[in-house]
Amino acid sequence: MAMDDTSVQSGSLADESATLALGAAFAAAAEPGLTVHLLGDLGAGKTTFTRGLLAALGHRGKVKSPTYTLVESYAFPEYSVHHFDLYRFADPEEWNDAGFSEYFGRDSLCLVEWPDKARGLAPAPDIALELAVAGDGRTYHFQALSQTGQSCLNRLSTPHAARC
Repeated sequence: MAMDDTSVQSGSLADESATLALGAAFAAAAEPGLTVHLLGDLGAGKTTFTRGLLAALGHRGKVKSPTYTLVESYAFPEYSVHHFDLYRFADPEEWNDAGFSEYFGRDSLCLVEWPDKARGLAPAPDIALELAVAGDGRTYHFQALSQTGQSCLNRLSTPHAARC
């Protein structure tokens, strides 16, 4: 697949509110059927990004990390968002045992933290988002990995302060 210069977007995030704003901007560009792998160390901002995305879609409740529940689902009129955290997987077969493949489809947006723990059983991502701690802030790096992901990044308008 030929990608243009929007197949990668990177920038810096000064604080938590900037990470929330990035999630909100992504929500405006996202569409059902999208799979996003959230990459980064513990504390890099993966759940904060998700919280910003969900708030922009209209979720008003608490957003907790699915570290122990493995998945948290949020229903919206247009589609559902499923936030996975596979950090505690001991065996990739837990993916199949839990029936997680059923969550992926045209009527959902799936965000997967620690996808490497499923060792290829999780669906391939349309977008990979890598977050990293950098001094007092964070950096982000989006990469489109499919045509659907490319279309999303073409629509993505990141907050001015976040773009490099």
